[in-house]
Amino acid sequence: MTTTLFVYGTLKRGGSNHHHLAGQTLLGLARTAPGFTLFSLGAYPGLVAAPTDAHGVTGELWSVDAACLARLDALEGLAEGLYRRAPIALIHPVARTQPATSPAIAAAETYFYLRDLSGHPHLGARWPV
Repeated sequence: MTTTLFVYGTLKRGGSNHHHLAGQTLLGLARTAPGFTLFSLGAYPGLVAAPTDAHGVTGELWSVDAACLARLDALEGLAEGLYRRAPIALIHPVARTQPATSPAIAAAETYFYLRDLSGHPHLGARWPV
């Protein structure tokens, strides 16, 4: 079984943690629906819900297997309450690397930051890699 995962920070191609996606399948570039934004947490970003956001967040979609997803959950600190993995709505069209005959992707799993953002700079839609 595979999971479609939206990544927006250090897991993207060129990011410091991208090697954790080795052997997985890039599905394409994507943007979340409006209502989400990024904050800089130093060496990595945090995605949070932002009801007044009109742009969403840009990133990549990956198809990941269960073993990879378990490793990413550990990396993202789910057990420590740093992030939670949950579905996020995507805007169409998703720029695909896979054939156009594959079904449309309307949502994916992603990592939401759970801790206090006081003093952290607001980034908006994009984490530069």
